[in-house]
Amino acid sequence: MNEDLRASFSRLLGLKGYTEDAAAMAPWLTDWRGRYHGAAAAMVSPGSTRDVAATVKLCAEHGIAIVPQGGNSGMVAGATPDQSGKAVLLSLRRMDMVDRSRIDEGLILCGAGVILQNLHDELAAVGRRFPLTLGGKGSATVGGLVSTNAGGTQVLRHGTMRALVAGLEAVLPDGSVIDGTAALKKDNRGYDLQQLFVGAEGTLGIVTRAVLKTAPALIDRCVAWIGLDSPHTAYRLLLFLSGRGAERLEGFEIIPGDAVAATLAHLPGARPPLKGKHRWHVLAEWVQDRPDQAPPRALAETLLANAIAQGLVEDAALSSSESQAEDFWRIRDSISEAERALGPALQHDVSVPVGRMPDFIERASRTIERDHPGTQAVAFGHLGDGNIHFHVRAPGDVEPEHWYASEGGAISAQVYDMVDDYGGSISAEHGIGQAKLGELARLTPPARLDALVAIKRALDPKNIMNPGKILSLHD
Repeated sequence: MNEDLRASFSRLLGLKGYTEDAAAMAPWLTDWRGRYHGAAAAMVSPGSTRDVAATVKLCAEHGIAIVPQGGNSGMVAGATPDQSGKAVLLSLRRMDMVDRSRIDEGLILCGAGVILQNLHDELAAVGRRFPLTLGGKGSATVGGLVSTNAGGTQVLRHGTMRALVAGLEAVLPDGSVIDGTAALKKDNRGYDLQQLFVGAEGTLGIVTRAVLKTAPALIDRCVAWIGLDSPHTAYRLLLFLSGRGAERLEGFEIIPGDAVAATLAHLPGARPPLKGKHRWHVLAEWVQDRPDQAPPRALAETLLANAIAQGLVEDAALSSSESQAEDFWRIRDSISEAERALGPALQHDVSVPVGRMPDFIERASRTIERDHPGTQAVAFGHLGDGNIHFHVRAPGDVEPEHWYASEGGAISAQVYDMVDDYGGSISAEHGIGQAKLGELARLTPPARLDALVAIKRALDPKNIMNPGKILSLHD
């Protein structure tokens, strides 16, 4: 970073927008899990699309790599720079504007730096909601959610981020801007360029604003905690419930009994939702967002009574208040946190066809525990969309970093091989980033991989946009 370039950035972005201070940058140079550490020549914090475009153009002219970053809450180190110290970290956190002028159309315009929880609060004030939530909603930003095609617990009814983006604005690697914030419902001018940036992790350009689809605020909801005997039974229960009011069923999560016990032990004051012990649990949510719909608790009571009569459910508890509904979801959202407290573990965010998910859970768990003595497989997640969070706990007597570097790689490769055998994906909702770079190259069919490389080279020929993420390109 020579003096002329430093002066150019400072003039462009001012005191708030440019720093080389090591202490100021330090929190943003390590990924959320603390597994990846990088360095940066500087951190820039533009406050507008115009500033982003000018910053990118300046970096392009000087061949400087750019690492875009939102809340730094990603799970695959997609927003962490490498250790060379040559890249510029571009923070979008100042771009937190919200425009509600199209709320009557069911749309809201957000800057890339808007935090998900703040978006929820903004919409609640006008009787709307954004139907995507996740455990990191207090730090995850709209730009990051778009760039990783985030999922969460409501995909069953509303889809992933890709389905919720009506339009977006992005800065290309040369500093030019694509503006699709008109959010046209019909637009057949060739390729859908906007969708390229959804899930691209900042490797093709920087998402600066997004027009998001909203839904009516909930009138009421009912969350059920259900005990049952196996993933296969859980799948049959899903089919049973989906055939009797799928439009009201917004969430369907499967959790093993061991994970529930560990999470309850970790959470202060948490109580078991059910009295007895069950090998598996399901967390289901029914909602009401129109006055003419029956109350969700009445619907849940009827459906679960029929499911119990058919032998699909061993026991169930229905939330009697909003606070109890939140308590149920708090257990689900705290599984990963409880896992970390127990010691080192490998986390795999994968997906398989929904109908094959129960078989995968059982087979993969048996295989990993058999081939790697002392490990414990913990599989949970979104049964309604085939997304499995497949964790593997290390044996109790290992040194974490040594285990990650030695046996960890072989375990992950074995998990991903099984996912591939099932026709699944090695990344369901967290992206590729750095963590899955090698596995994507190893398991992706050549035609698909060649297409990804061709798109990257066409839009970013200098490879300055978040290099080393998703694809490893060499000149």
